[in-house]
Amino acid sequence: MTTRCAEPSDAEAVIALMAGLGRPAVTEGDDQAAVFRAHLEHPDGEIFVAELEGTIAGAVSLWFRPRLNWTRPEAWVPDLYVDPAFRRRGACVEAGRERGCHRLVLESGHERAEAHQLYVDYGFTDGGRVYGIRIE
Repeated sequence: MTTRCAEPSDAEAVIALMAGLGRPAVTEGDDQAAVFRAHLEHPDGEIFVAELEGTIAGAVSLWFRPRLNWTRPEAWVPDLYVDPAFRRRGACVEAGRERGCHRLVLESGHERAEAHQLYVDYGFTDGGRVYGIRIE
C-alpha cells in the first residue's frame, strides 16, 4: 500500500470513495470531476490517495487555512474515506507538519462511531461541535 498525492486521472475513483461517507448524492448536472480538478490546483488544498496494487482504497481532502488566533496555519480535513484495512498511515499529519501547521483537525458525522474511536486511538481529542446551515 502506498500513499501519494492525487492526480487528475484519480477523479472517478476518489468520487466513488466519497460515497462511502453516506452524504447526499451529487445532483444531476453538477460536475464533481471539475470540483476535484479545481481542488488539485488550489495552492492551499491537497488530496491524498491510498493505493494498493493499482486500486485506490482511500482518499482524503486536506486544506491549510489561517486562523485569527494563531500565527501558523491549521491543517483541516473536511473529507476523508479510507477502506478500513488501510487506515492510520499519517499522510495528513506529515503534510501539516511540512506546511508548518499548529494542528490538524477533521470533521466527522455523528453516526461514524467507529471512525471516532479510531481518531481517539490515534491521538485526536474531541474539540467541539460543528454547526452548519444551508444558505442556497
